Amino acid sequence: MARHASADHTAWDALPGPVLLLDAQGSALHVNPAFAAFARRDAAHLLGRAWQELLDADSRRGLLAQLAQPADFATALFVSGSAAGEGAAWVEWAAHWQAAAGRWLCLLHDASAAKRSEAEAREQARLFRLLADNVPVLIAYYRASDFQCQFANKAYARTFGTDERAVVGKTFAEVIGNDAAAQIEPRVQQMLHLQQPAAYERELAQPDGSTRFIDVNLLPHVGEGGDTVGCFVLISDITRHRLAERAVRESEERLAKFLHASAEGIVFHKDGVITDANPPLCALIGYTLEELRGRPALDFVAPDQVPRVTGVMQAGQEISYETAVVDKAGRRIAVEFIVRTMLRNGERLRMTIVRDIRDRQAAQARIHHLAHHDALTGLPNRMSFMEQLQQHMVAAEAEGTRLALLFIDLDHFKRVNDSLGHLVGDTLLRTVAARILASLRATDVVARFGGDEFMVLLHGGPSREQQRDDVDEVARKLLAAIEVPVNAEGRPISVTPSIGVAFFPGDAGTPDELIKNADSAMYLAKSKGRANHQFFDRGIADSAYAALVLEGQLAHALERGEFELYFQPQLRLRDGVLVSCEALLRWNHPERGLLLPDQFIPVAERQRLMLAIGQWALTEAARCALRWDAQGLAVAPVAVNLSTVQFQSVGFVEAVAQVLADDGDAARAARLIELELTERMLMDDIGEVKHRLLRLKAMGLGISVDDFGTGYSSLGHLKELPIDKIKIDRSFVHDLPDNRDSAAITRAIVQLGLSLGMTVTAEGVETEAQRAFLLRQGCDQVQGLLIGPPMPLAAFEDWARQRRAAERGAATSSP
Repeated sequence: MARHASADHTAWDALPGPVLLLDAQGSALHVNPAFAAFARRDAAHLLGRAWQELLDADSRRGLLAQLAQPADFATALFVSGSAAGEGAAWVEWAAHWQAAAGRWLCLLHDASAAKRSEAEAREQARLFRLLADNVPVLIAYYRASDFQCQFANKAYARTFGTDERAVVGKTFAEVIGNDAAAQIEPRVQQMLHLQQPAAYERELAQPDGSTRFIDVNLLPHVGEGGDTVGCFVLISDITRHRLAERAVRESEERLAKFLHASAEGIVFHKDGVITDANPPLCALIGYTLEELRGRPALDFVAPDQVPRVTGVMQAGQEISYETAVVDKAGRRIAVEFIVRTMLRNGERLRMTIVRDIRDRQAAQARIHHLAHHDALTGLPNRMSFMEQLQQHMVAAEAEGTRLALLFIDLDHFKRVNDSLGHLVGDTLLRTVAARILASLRATDVVARFGGDEFMVLLHGGPSREQQRDDVDEVARKLLAAIEVPVNAEGRPISVTPSIGVAFFPGDAGTPDELIKNADSAMYLAKSKGRANHQFFDRGIADSAYAALVLEGQLAHALERGEFELYFQPQLRLRDGVLVSCEALLRWNHPERGLLLPDQFIPVAERQRLMLAIGQWALTEAARCALRWDAQGLAVAPVAVNLSTVQFQSVGFVEAVAQVLADDGDAARAARLIELELTERMLMDDIGEVKHRLLRLKAMGLGISVDDFGTGYSSLGHLKELPIDKIKIDRSFVHDLPDNRDSAAITRAIVQLGLSLGMTVTAEGVETEAQRAFLLRQGCDQVQGLLIGPPMPLAAFEDWARQRRAAERGAATSSP
């Protein structure tokens, strides 16, 4: 049967087109290389239901509905060649039901080319219509035989009171009117008979009573036989030009009115001598029109601006530029000149609009200040600081001096905003900014870099050692000044800063690098308890920064569902029967991949994140154990490791009870769970440890001691505690059976456990020799790579089912 299937697959694999073999439920049994190449994925990845990822939701539902009926069919589907949609194609899907094999044979044919051709034709028609409807020309085409309209763009149709669909089929006279048709008939006949373009202008009366002027061009369409088969009509609206001509005639009158109505100053001069000016100009500079006429225009220009104004006048430029004039009282006024040459009353004059720009310059100065300064504290902002930092670094390099950059971050400032509001937070930031300024020299640069971050740039001498001492003193001064409580709305509030220091030259060569390294030093300060300052050290800073980054990522890992339980089987040694398993925590880190507990548990315990993570692990393990029990898989108990922080936390026992109660049958759930504690955890406060373990045992939970033999626990303590199982540490098992000391310790632990009525499990069993030695000593259970590695949930379930099947087979075959 397998050989037949393999040969069958080989035949499909040889086909050049995509082939897909599906079972009755739509799961892929086999895909040929052509299908895998089309999907741009490994063939193995497409098996099962994974191939359905190539279809969108609607296509998937429709196809699965057809597959549910055992009858041949064909359909067209839109299929994506990858998850990103690359290689998407229309395919013709032909499905043949192979009743004897109980499967579907699906053959795919790429129909994309036909679809594309059809789409391209539609797109070309759409583009032509789009072009015609958007050009600033009225376009139409009339058939020569009956003068019926065959095409018109929107502008043409609307101009004559219809739309581009309704106009089609109407005659020339019906569209433009009989009178207009009769008026232009000679032009039409000229175009038809001479087969030459004809052009004319005419007026169109508008519904609102206005008149439009149009320029009409008739273009003959000559067929292959030499006859005129049609006429293109192109109409341009020239109303603007005709109105402009009329406006020119009226310009003198309007200009005179404008001169006196304008709110801006206007002056006319000929050959540099003032001939006229309007009242706003007189008011601006304080002279009457009589006082201005006949005087040189340059008399009223600020002395330092005369050369430039003279150059513009001599060149006859038409230009706008900023300059300054002087009023009658001798005050300088910033203005903008807008200079034009024009004809007035037959004379060629220079006209200058004089615009008062004092308010504009004040606003620009304000905008410039706001663009370079923080609105809350008044300090230079990030952009301004970056510009200054670059300049200071260039100067320091040229002068052979040194710079120190202090990166200041306020510890836990977010709590102030979240608990007391942004107004209180703003008050605190303003106060901190003032204190930083008061603690420094006038030559030092201070900036608000963003949020609760401040930058301080200090200048020092050529000696790094002396500068380090000076910076150390400044940093301590800043720490003391900032942490003084602030009175915000009647309540004292205090924050502490973490300060990172980097030097130039030495720690960095560019502004970005200097800031980055000072930032790293600041994170190092935070990792050392905050409220201190640290100098940049590349190795230490990198590790501290990495730890803080991991801490931040760990805080969100649980809510993003990045944790996963792996399961490692535990076998009964005397007969190899699967009896239980251990749940092991893994973190699917989005950047670093799968992380083992020792890579993140210490960080989680330091930040008390382990409480929530441990609760999740216990809940997930209980869920799996209950499901396996309901399925008859009989893998119990499931051992769950407890961290020290978790076990010692207030309310831990109650939290465990809540997990068990969530199923509705706490006793059943407890029977399926075993809690693992390290031997060292038993040595802290034996009275409290015993009390907690007794409460857990009363619920029905199993108790196991992990890493036994490494914690130097008292045998007296051990016999007082309700322990069900001890696990021999892998460090002893690793050297078995050849290492005499490890063998002796292992033998003693096994005997001790058996004597106290406890189950003994050996961890880390990797060789047959280790297993044989443990069997001879009477060890109950083994766990390790020899049996099976830690496996994800689905893989472990498959492994366990195969193991159970093998055990049943062995039991059936035994006499």
